[in-house]
Amino acid sequence: MMVSEATTPELSVVVPVKNEAKNLAPLIDEICTSLEGLKLEFEIIYVDDGSTDETPTLLADIMVVQPELRAIRHRECRGQSAAIATGVAAARANLIATLDGDGQNDPSDIPSLLARYREASARNSAALMVTGHRTMRKDVWLRRSSSRVANGIRGAMLKDDTPDTGCGLKIFPREAFMAMPQFNHMHRFLPALMLRGGGLIESVQVNHRPRQHGASKYGVWNRLWVGITDLFGVMWLARRPIRADATPLEPAPK
Repeated sequence: MMVSEATTPELSVVVPVKNEAKNLAPLIDEICTSLEGLKLEFEIIYVDDGSTDETPTLLADIMVVQPELRAIRHRECRGQSAAIATGVAAARANLIATLDGDGQNDPSDIPSLLARYREASARNSAALMVTGHRTMRKDVWLRRSSSRVANGIRGAMLKDDTPDTGCGLKIFPREAFMAMPQFNHMHRFLPALMLRGGGLIESVQVNHRPRQHGASKYGVWNRLWVGITDLFGVMWLARRPIRADATPLEPAPK
């Protein structure tokens, strides 16, 4: 159900993207389709992280025909964590869903994460994060291997009770995210940060799809070694501020 300007949405879907022009329209359509059957008011927030392709132009065009879509642009690439932080800060809903903008996360899994969130929240008053668990990864061998190593080291050091912290599909309260320390690469450690803030974690098995267009904007070795390095910062909640440099995109003229 599309949200009007006069009402507050129940769910804000935040999608960070960089140079994903060919993936924009198909994924936005899928997100809308997956949520329209739930009879809740929602908004979709795309954060363009300094794209150099047609992403900002296409987002402006899509906003004309998809009024539930809002788009924000970083003038320069700030990284995935900064893009997510910008989207959550701009969100109007109290509940946030995130997913990657490359089309590998399946938006049809959002309802199952939302159902788990509602069911678990009814049993416990603590802040809750529900995260996807990609049991059948559709990535190349090197990416799967690096993720296994990083997940194993991270889990042993942080004990975050999460088999797949790198899955972009997550649902959590906006307030809990805004209370977390903001630093580069924080998106890799959201479950650990939730636990350290007194929250709870639930994992739900989700689909994972091959990339149809474009290439990953974040390198395999960057994911592995930077993630391991940042483990020590997370353990002591080291604060490395994310630079703010975001402006809203306007819809294209009709």
